[in-house]
Amino acid sequence: MKKILTTLLAAATFSVAWAQESPKEEDFFKILKVTAPEGTLLEVGGLTVLPDGNLGVATRRGDIWIVENPTSRKPFFRKFASGLHEVLGLTYKDGALYCAQRGELTKLIDANKDGKADVFETVYAWPLSGHYHEYSFGPKIAPDGQFFVTGNVAFGDEEWWRGESRVPWRGWTMKISENGTMQPWATGMRSPCGLGIFDNELFYSDNQGEWMGSGGIFHVKKGSFTGHPAGLKWTGLANSPVKLTNEQFVAKVDERRRRDENGRAIKPENVVSETPTLLYTMKEQFPNVDVQTPAVWLPHGILGISNSEILEIPQGAFGPFSGQLLVGDQGMSKISRVFMEKVNGEYQGGAIEFRNGFRSGVLRMAWAKDGSLFVGETNRGWGSAGEANEGLQRLVWNGVTPLEMRTVKAMPDGFEVEFTKPVDRKSAEDLASYRVESFLYKYHAVYGSPTINKEALPLKGVKVSADGLKVRLIVSDLRRYYIHQLTLDGVRGVEGSYSLVHPIAYYTLNNIPEGEKLAMSEVSTRNSATTPAAPAKKATPAKAGTKPAVTVGKPKLKEGQAVTMAKAPTYDEVKGLLTRHTCLACHQANKRQVGPAYADVAKRKYTNDQIVELIYNPKPQNWPEYATEMPPMPQVPKADALKIAAWINSLSSAAGNTSASEPKP
Repeated sequence: MKKILTTLLAAATFSVAWAQESPKEEDFFKILKVTAPEGTLLEVGGLTVLPDGNLGVATRRGDIWIVENPTSRKPFFRKFASGLHEVLGLTYKDGALYCAQRGELTKLIDANKDGKADVFETVYAWPLSGHYHEYSFGPKIAPDGQFFVTGNVAFGDEEWWRGESRVPWRGWTMKISENGTMQPWATGMRSPCGLGIFDNELFYSDNQGEWMGSGGIFHVKKGSFTGHPAGLKWTGLANSPVKLTNEQFVAKVDERRRRDENGRAIKPENVVSETPTLLYTMKEQFPNVDVQTPAVWLPHGILGISNSEILEIPQGAFGPFSGQLLVGDQGMSKISRVFMEKVNGEYQGGAIEFRNGFRSGVLRMAWAKDGSLFVGETNRGWGSAGEANEGLQRLVWNGVTPLEMRTVKAMPDGFEVEFTKPVDRKSAEDLASYRVESFLYKYHAVYGSPTINKEALPLKGVKVSADGLKVRLIVSDLRRYYIHQLTLDGVRGVEGSYSLVHPIAYYTLNNIPEGEKLAMSEVSTRNSATTPAAPAKKATPAKAGTKPAVTVGKPKLKEGQAVTMAKAPTYDEVKGLLTRHTCLACHQANKRQVGPAYADVAKRKYTNDQIVELIYNPKPQNWPEYATEMPPMPQVPKADALKIAAWINSLSSAAGNTSASEPKP
């Protein structure tokens, strides 16, 4: 009986906790550590699962390990090879391992079956200039059994900010056969760390930089150009499938090569007042070239800053999301989820947060035999959120389905959102539950881009399916090639009236489909935000000789006056929020990093609400001494943002009080 009562009490406590707060991503997907031998530095560059379930792990330090029983509590690590040059990809095929070293695709064989590689065969070698940034990524096995490998660009000497292709085939994707022949496949890549096969087609992820306003996933067709011009230097070679030349490019696109009065190169900076060039306009500029815009944009600072591995979710893994894609991010130590569709023959789709909080930068992923996900991580030289420089972890689903947007699909008059679980009809039929905005990035030689041309789009109506699993939104002023941000923070689930775990999706609308539009007679146009307020009651005159009633309200604040909570949270209380929302990737409490120290922000004497607004809509002009502009962070829940703001403001009065600030080293 005692055991039964204890179980019931635990269940009641659990249900009460959930009733108080909607579940979060960590309530469904748990991060576990794969324990490595003491002294082993797993700066993971490649992961692959072998047919027997063992895990192959390649490191940036040039080692390859075979991990036996990798999902057990005590996995066994066996060194398979060493002495390789910065391995940044690993795969298995027909009894052999293949890896991309910095200068070659290498085949490794254990010929005498002693558990160690004894044959190292160069499948194909490519040129190197010796520049530190000439990383090589891959391989990924193509549907025909050949291998795809990509190459990073180098950077200039005087123009240190400008990506260069100093030798063939930097900034390219190469397709390599087992017999050592190589076919240049496509160019326009800047830092093509992530490769993935989806729908028997090759996709790659690039990250923000010059000519890349933000990260994204590109469909890599043979002969395509994805935006970065460095690799155009080699399109005149006989075996190039890309026909656009560098001369043709610079004749129409300003590279922003300027010099000052002393003849020194001037670093390009963002021009606020200009009419910007957009990547999709290259399709019009070069009609005979296959210019590929992102199939899915991954907004910078929200869904990553250094996008990496692209991996399809297999059937039976991670519940309702099978068949979709996971995309890692090295800088923000997170994984996003992507769903795609083909409209008018072109890929497009949406991206949404999936899991934050890994101990280091997420570079590689691989599926375990039990349906869990191995996550390989690294930091050294690149920087990332998280407390470690390296790591090997495992992401495990607990079998409970979260309330999420499963997919977003384009419609002739807006979007269709499908949920993983039924939503409450009253909240879902209320237009106040939704916001849709669209925006894009500049295409220019400047490092990254602010969001531009941002517009709120009018919502005309919503139709909820009978089963509560889908809604159709009628949205005006859709813009082709733009990112459409759908925010569903007012939608609640039938179960528990919970909010969505991730209420924001970013849909890249490359094409607007044709088809039947909804009639206004079919949809709800109710909007609780515009419901007239009840008329105020007339005040009753006070009787003679009585004191007037005192109205208790919030005191008015002077401009700039900081508001603090009755008791400001400590660093330990906000550290989880700062990690989850990737704030620590750019900011520290007491020292300058990518952005200003929080203590310096506190000196500005913003109110808590003003800090929240700056999280959602940053003002880079307030911090001109910082080269990297902070992106908008609308995905941070307001309650979390207010707590962070209260902690920041506590730093201004915490002189010598380390309870409120980050622990000193």
